[in-house]
Amino acid sequence: MAHAIRFKETGGPEVLRREEVVVGDPGPGEVRIRHEAVGLNFADTYFRSGLYPAPLPAGLGVEAAGVVQAVGEGVTHVAEGDRVTYTGSPLGAYSTERVMPAGPLIRLPDGIGFETAASMTMRGLTSAYLLRRIHPLKAGETILLTAAAGGVGLIVCQWAKLLGLTVIGTVSTEEKAELARAHGCDHVIRYQRENVAERVRELTDGVGVPVAFDSIGRSTYAASLASLRRRGLLVCFGTASGPVPPIDAMQLAVNGSLFVTRPALADYIADPAERAALAGELFDHVASGRIAIEINQRYALDDAVRAHRELESGRTTGSSVFVL
Repeated sequence: MAHAIRFKETGGPEVLRREEVVVGDPGPGEVRIRHEAVGLNFADTYFRSGLYPAPLPAGLGVEAAGVVQAVGEGVTHVAEGDRVTYTGSPLGAYSTERVMPAGPLIRLPDGIGFETAASMTMRGLTSAYLLRRIHPLKAGETILLTAAAGGVGLIVCQWAKLLGLTVIGTVSTEEKAELARAHGCDHVIRYQRENVAERVRELTDGVGVPVAFDSIGRSTYAASLASLRRRGLLVCFGTASGPVPPIDAMQLAVNGSLFVTRPALADYIADPAERAALAGELFDHVASGRIAIEINQRYALDDAVRAHRELESGRTTGSSVFVL
């Protein structure tokens, strides 16, 4: 039988349980997939904790890579035996096998392995839409990036250099600072020791940055906002420290007519053509070696509790993956 990690109540990592599951045949528009690797993402902790509501009991995980075992009626873009990856609802990627909608599946190029795919489909597509869809960034501009040594951070650092951007990244430790620099981060700020906004102003001759990408949320958004130049954009794309509280619109006006957006990946890959375009650009960079995917943590699926504890404690860097 297949097995899966599920939870019956929200809470800490200890609510996660391994269960044996029966995987049936795919219905219309569905596939049965055998996973080879499963992605571990911070968003998984939001569902587990209840920050993102889900009907209970529930499976967990939105990202994995594997092989299509069977296809249901009406499925045409993938076939039995195809190597595929995916990110998106419904929950249930923390499993050895599953039946799921075929729509999110993306066929994998031969040059990209399952572990790489599972560790970077969500992070890579997030990096893609941040840099290629949110704002018309121009070569020579400078951006601010929180969590520069995280899974998204390391990809954004590398991709930003390909676009001719200067990256100011924030990190919590010297180890993470070295990792960010090694992946193209030009200036690193230890946010627990330095005033981020003041340091950004120093590095930009007092002007500030046109865009700040903030994945941490509650504890960092104010400094990110204060780092923007006139008419700059704050992109709040994560809430690792908690949700961003309400922002007073008048403060945006008096601090330089600033903009704020809270994007979600789902809205940038909902259209199959746009998803294919972003994935194609990502896969091309990775397969060519222009962007390296750092898998710094590998876990067995049964180690989901430990994996969540390490993720939430900030002890992980780069990408994490469950190897099946």
